[in-house]
Amino acid sequence: MTRAAHADQLKAVIAPFIMAAQSFAEDPVRRALDDMAATDIRIRMCHPFGDLQGATALYDTIYAPLLAAMPDLERRDLICLAGTTPEGDDWVGIMGNYFGSFMAPFLDIPPTGHLAHMRYHEFFRIANGKVTEIQAIWDVPELMMQASAWPMAPQLGAFLCTPGPLTGDGLTASGDGAAGLEHLKQMETALCRHPDDPDPRVMRLEEFWDPRFNWYGPAGVGTGRGIRGFRHWHQIPFLRGMPDRKVDPTGDRLADEQMHDLHSHWIAVGDYVCETGWPNMRMRVTHDGWMGIAPVGREITLCSIDFWRLEDGKIRENWVQFDVLNVYMQLGVDVLARMREFNKARSMAAIPFDDGLSMQVNPAISTAEVME
Repeated sequence: MTRAAHADQLKAVIAPFIMAAQSFAEDPVRRALDDMAATDIRIRMCHPFGDLQGATALYDTIYAPLLAAMPDLERRDLICLAGTTPEGDDWVGIMGNYFGSFMAPFLDIPPTGHLAHMRYHEFFRIANGKVTEIQAIWDVPELMMQASAWPMAPQLGAFLCTPGPLTGDGLTASGDGAAGLEHLKQMETALCRHPDDPDPRVMRLEEFWDPRFNWYGPAGVGTGRGIRGFRHWHQIPFLRGMPDRKVDPTGDRLADEQMHDLHSHWIAVGDYVCETGWPNMRMRVTHDGWMGIAPVGREITLCSIDFWRLEDGKIRENWVQFDVLNVYMQLGVDVLARMREFNKARSMAAIPFDDGLSMQVNPAISTAEVME
């Protein structure tokens, strides 16, 4: 079987769910989840959902509350990559945005009554024609910020609804991604040379990244443009706060005692590369701290799901998600509890909204004034 045919076969396993979720309704989505999921499917979700098991839990615990909050919920995939990792596992990685009118609370985030967006990065492991594992990060802080309910430090990068690839081919990418994967591995290896070598130039950013690249970070960190924006709005605060970071840049299980549980799953297709790791990074928060948190000296792990697009042999776009709420929780900060305190004077009731067919005229204004 060709690489393209195999990728199509993998995507076909989750295609009914993707189709049903585009115009989200309980019955078709629940049926699609039941059909695609293995009996003992393992679900690894971002905080506060955590680890779950079974398609019923996937719908009842995760999707049902989101649909209740956004009754016109829709799923918009922007990148979909399928393939086999270097270790021989089959995965499908998807990036996109959930959209919907935010009419009722979600995870105690106050509704806005307006169209809202929440980015998702989701990986589906497939074996014997069924999804056996899901690793997923939803950008819950992004929804909190739209509701003016974010109780933590302001992010340094820009806030925006994350776009899809500039080339518009995120759902149709094809071809051998070996060169792109090798480029990514070399890039991450170079990044890890600092701070053992204190000269930032040892990371060789100009060699790996396009001068006009976009780095789409999660809410709490934000988006940066180009090497300058990447350094100032993400990399400098990250490295100052956690200079001892350890990562699994290759996807290989390393013998180092400090790395034994860090592992990444990589897919490379044409000009695209994606990776999931649960976790794939470990560091200690020291020195300047991070994201407004004091340097507590506590070790944390990072679960991240990333997508890259290369152009002319360099990285042009990078979509990054890590479990921001879980990071805070590991450092002793319950963001959702702080949010509830921050917003306790706000109404958490669902927002009543009619169809706008009756025009309410201010009685203090005469009919003549309205006609004018």
